[in-house]
Amino acid sequence: MPSVSDRLPAFPWDRLEPYKTAAAAHPDGIVDLSVGTPVDPVPALVRRALTDAADSPGYPTVWGTGELRDAITGWCERRLGARGIGHRNVLPVVGSKELVAWLPTQLGLGAGDRVAFPRLAYPTYEVGARLAGAEPVAYDDPTELDPEGLKLLWLNSPSNPTGKVLGAEELRRVVAWAREHDVLVFSDECYLELGWETEPVSVLDPRVCGDSCAGVVAVHSLSKRSNLAGYRAAFIAGDAGILGELLHIRKHGGMMSPAPVQAATVAALGDDAHVAEQRARYTARRTALRGALESAGFRIEHSEASLYLWATRDESCWETVSDLSKRGILVAPGDFYGPAGERFVRVALTATDERISAAVRRLGE
Repeated sequence: MPSVSDRLPAFPWDRLEPYKTAAAAHPDGIVDLSVGTPVDPVPALVRRALTDAADSPGYPTVWGTGELRDAITGWCERRLGARGIGHRNVLPVVGSKELVAWLPTQLGLGAGDRVAFPRLAYPTYEVGARLAGAEPVAYDDPTELDPEGLKLLWLNSPSNPTGKVLGAEELRRVVAWAREHDVLVFSDECYLELGWETEPVSVLDPRVCGDSCAGVVAVHSLSKRSNLAGYRAAFIAGDAGILGELLHIRKHGGMMSPAPVQAATVAALGDDAHVAEQRARYTARRTALRGALESAGFRIEHSEASLYLWATRDESCWETVSDLSKRGILVAPGDFYGPAGERFVRVALTATDERISAAVRRLGE
């Protein structure tokens, strides 16, 4: 049998292991700012909802409970400004990474089809294209792409890794172009509730998609805004035809969010207070880290949203990674996200207050 893994690039995080070992040797321990994994508690109301639903012996449904679909449609209307969103316009997924990796395959893409994503981007967009046997295409401006054979266009705002935010006018321009050329748009908006210097806009905002979400789907996750990375709680919303097709395929594949997680998601989407509390934590950490990095000679670019600072000292990203590891600080090299990031590092805000304070001290030494 041919090896599917032969289609894929080397797993980038394996290259970071020697620097992780070096950082862990620091007398005061490692400050791991490399992976954006939440470290703060799961909100109490979410944990209660999960445990209250623990006695769930039957199979959950792929489409989710009616309560879950109500929670998602209500949140999309309230938070994204989406109009006309009903149950047929939403679909829970088992974490957004699963969706990104397997979407081209589930859409039936393959040889001769093209999947486009930002030049600096989350690596799983490319992985998803390669798993399907499609051609991955990186872009600076998607409207400059040749639309021939282009079947799927990924947007990512706020961006991982740069934190760059696309405004409503820019999103509207891209959506109009994609519709003109019959290209499906999936917009990864997992950091949308973490805007610091600007207010991120969803592709489902009427200023972007008008009165219809035809050809447009937004991807959302509760991992960052609600500290639910361990729950694998996420959903997509938008074009009912596309979501109906995916629902049918995912039923056959048994891609079900566990019933207790569905109940926890309902609780999380219905409460804005815990999101504000978590934003306050990240705001304080971001302020402290940004000041320390700039005082240490780094320049911060973009980073107006998301959970990262996109930082450079105008040197090889691996030189920066090596230097910081000697101070017990681990960051992600920018070339993990494409060759255009080779002189940057991505610094995550996802560490405890105590570890952030340790990083600030070390950067000042």
